[in-house]
Amino acid sequence: MLKPILLVEDDPRDLELTLLALERSQLANEVVIVRDGAQALDYLLQEGEHSGRPQGNPAVVLLDLKLPKVSGLEVLEAVRASSLLKSMPVVMLTSSQEESDLLRSYELGVNAYVVKPVDFKQFVAAISDLGVFWAVLNEPPPGSLRVARKHD
Repeated sequence: MLKPILLVEDDPRDLELTLLALERSQLANEVVIVRDGAQALDYLLQEGEHSGRPQGNPAVVLLDLKLPKVSGLEVLEAVRASSLLKSMPVVMLTSSQEESDLLRSYELGVNAYVVKPVDFKQFVAAISDLGVFWAVLNEPPPGSLRVARKHD
């Protein structure tokens, strides 16, 4: 069974572009979309509207930094504080090039920090590469399920 990719994005344009890029990378993984940090935590902790979701962590969390309700940094901090979630890959996917955001993300244990390219083709390529790396190439911790591309 393939593990989903959790996409946490509140900007409709960035959401559409990210989904298009993931589709072009031909990953067979389901993409679960949440629009704010509170929904992301509910999903990850299996609470609220996500209390009945299937067991297991996503293959990777693509996390926007600037989110309503709970910020991306607060989500990351909660993930790293949880014994069940702390080894899950989290990629900060943001338009912020502020050094303080970058430093704080790494201090909190982010696996990668990717600044969203403005150019459409660069954006699609960056997201496609991220999806392939974290969902296919990255070796997950023992005991977690592997993911596959559609043509595997």
